[in-house]
Amino acid sequence: MLIQTCALFERTLAKTSPQSRSEFQMRKNESRIDIIDSIEDTKGNNGERGQLTVTNLRLVWCCSKNVKINLSIGYNCIISITIHTANSRIRGPTQALYVLTKFNSSRFEFIFTNLVKGSPRHFTTVQAVHRAYETSKLYRDLKLRGAIIRDGELLLLPQEEVTTKTSGVWNLSSDQGNLGTFYITNVRIVWFANLAENFNVSIPYQQIKSVRIRDSKFGPAFVIETSSHSGSYVLGFRVDPPSRLPKIHQEVSTLHQVYSQAPIFGVEFQTEEPVQDLGDVTVPTPQDYIEIIEEEATDAFAAYYADGGMKNVDRKPVFEPSLGLAVEKLRDGVTIDNLWNCISFQ
Repeated sequence: MLIQTCALFERTLAKTSPQSRSEFQMRKNESRIDIIDSIEDTKGNNGERGQLTVTNLRLVWCCSKNVKINLSIGYNCIISITIHTANSRIRGPTQALYVLTKFNSSRFEFIFTNLVKGSPRHFTTVQAVHRAYETSKLYRDLKLRGAIIRDGELLLLPQEEVTTKTSGVWNLSSDQGNLGTFYITNVRIVWFANLAENFNVSIPYQQIKSVRIRDSKFGPAFVIETSSHSGSYVLGFRVDPPSRLPKIHQEVSTLHQVYSQAPIFGVEFQTEEPVQDLGDVTVPTPQDYIEIIEEEATDAFAAYYADGGMKNVDRKPVFEPSLGLAVEKLRDGVTIDNLWNCISFQ
């Protein structure tokens, strides 16, 4: 049985003793998409700087000071992702990422704030990856009466390959049964009725609990039991002629085991540019050599002191009638009234 880890979130990561913030236990074929530093868990650890890791299955936040303080949120639990204003102890009121989740009968809210001013990276990455997860549910969820058949052919998903197509397969969900066609791929099992293509079922290997051959009122039947997460369905199929039944059972069992070792989740996302460490992209600030050219002074005070940029020598004293005193000869164009105005202004 496949473990539905992508449908769970935990307050602490199980079975992991990380040596750094970037190390934690991932499930098979889980891959890191982005690692964002300087992210604050504003809801539960306000004021604590941490690291947000975005994988193809979940979000993982880890505190920078203590790696034992962490969060793991599976995308399957997420109800909505929005952007609102939050009050961060480090940045104050600022835009933050609100993640509303549901687990069993309880709802939880998480708030992540990017402490790098003006950086929308955690907004765009988390929303885009979650959108990719939501649009690839056929890889992981059981689907009844879906638009998966066109003109009698299965619409293949990316990375999906058909291994066997079998006609003459009866769905035993009703008393009389329905004749249809059986597809076995590397991702799922699909059956559809020949007379009504919209009467179909898609069963990913991730939701299969067991497969076996069992007797029924229609004779030997191929029985698929699904996980509790997908509704605990028991689906029966009769194959004509019955001699093909053991081969189909063996093929599905083998593909199920292969998928369990290397699951295909269907979440495909690539960042536009590879993420680089801050130290790799930091460059030293060059020293600027700037020659500052001062404009010629236009006010009287500056004109008095600007004799080639400085006052070099004293000028001869002259008598000033308005003062009744001897003063240093003024420069051309400058009067005693101008100087008094400058002093009053200062």
